[in-house]
Amino acid sequence: MVAVRVLDLDLIFKAYDIRGVVPDQLDADVARAVGAAFARFTKADRVVVARDMRPSGVELTEAFIDGARGQGVDVVDIGLASTDLLYYAAGKLDAPGAMFTASHNPARYNGIKLCLAGAKPVGQDTGLAEVKALAQQGLAPGSRRGSVTQRTLLGDFAAHVRGFGAADLRPLKVIADTANGMGGLVVPEVFSTLPFDLEIMFEELDGNFPNHPADPIQPENQRWLRERVIATGADVGLAFDGDADRVFLVDDQGVGISGSTTTAIVAAELLDRTGSGVVIYNLICSKAVPEVIREHGGTPLRSRVGHSFIKSTMAETGAIFGGEHSGHYYFRDNYRADSGLIAAMIVLGVLSGTDRPLSELRRPFERYAASGEINTEVEDPEGVIAAVEAEMGPSADDVDHLDGTTLDFGDWWCNMRPSNTEPLLRLNLEAADEEACKAHTAEVLALIKGE
Repeated sequence: MVAVRVLDLDLIFKAYDIRGVVPDQLDADVARAVGAAFARFTKADRVVVARDMRPSGVELTEAFIDGARGQGVDVVDIGLASTDLLYYAAGKLDAPGAMFTASHNPARYNGIKLCLAGAKPVGQDTGLAEVKALAQQGLAPGSRRGSVTQRTLLGDFAAHVRGFGAADLRPLKVIADTANGMGGLVVPEVFSTLPFDLEIMFEELDGNFPNHPADPIQPENQRWLRERVIATGADVGLAFDGDADRVFLVDDQGVGISGSTTTAIVAAELLDRTGSGVVIYNLICSKAVPEVIREHGGTPLRSRVGHSFIKSTMAETGAIFGGEHSGHYYFRDNYRADSGLIAAMIVLGVLSGTDRPLSELRRPFERYAASGEINTEVEDPEGVIAAVEAEMGPSADDVDHLDGTTLDFGDWWCNMRPSNTEPLLRLNLEAADEEACKAHTAEVLALIKGE
């Protein structure tokens, strides 16, 4: 029986996953306890396990597998994988899954993303708290020890991803920056039978990230990709994060494309294929997203930020697609799981169907100016948000508390949310143009900082 200190688990159990510094916060003993707890929680006959390229993943995965087997659960070990490959495996095999990854975090981190059979999400309110409690109490081994088998699903996954593409693809020049992450494994396999001229940057799997952080939402981490796209005259650049479930696009002029714009492009294409359907977008996406959804015959539905909320809402509504400003894109026909590769495949299909470059194709989907996410360290994020709402709320056209506080003034809006893990207040703001965006951002930040 393995018992873990309460403080240890409080530090690493987050809203959507488990994540911490190795070995100070997350070590083999913790992984073993979580493996046993997850096996007991799911009551499943078997569990699928995978890991990314971080060196610590080998020991942690082995310990998790040991814990799960001790509860009499069989384990299917699919080895090195992207997170969307693990979700695919959980869907195809109809079994719960555990992915060892810390996504875009630095090398000293690792973590575990959990899902139920069919790739159903596990978050704080959908099982993660129960797993934490079981891991905390410690579980004695059962009377039967489960088996472990190795299985490869990369080829099946690649064919599945290609199935989302257009029937007629033209030989576009594509640059993919995989940032020494799992994209170096899955991207070549997916593109292996496609007519694209593919070049991969930083393809070697290296969890120490020797070239640059695997966090493409930060513009500075797209610099090498933007320069390469311009130097080679490429049609598009693809920037993947460490576990390759997120992607950010760079156009032919070397200019990055926001997650909101990619959400709108993908939504329009899927709605044009299906004729109608519900499409979910999170509340920090541009107002252009619901506008585009309606224009293409769809029904937009606003959601809280976070994969567990999006996936649950998709299941409830039968939505065909969901997108987040952070570069996560969810597909009904992908077990409602997110996949940056599928989103990239759809955009490449759209590009193949036109002679316009991506720098022109994007324009109708970009209608407003955005601040980007601005983080401010404050002692009491909830209190500061309440104070800003008290000051500005009375003059707003609409105020809601779906996720933090959103103030909508008609020609501009802002959302303020507290971080789940740090004393940070996150501000996102959008206005009609850059001048208005800068002015309103300065106005709100002055209130946040008490100036």
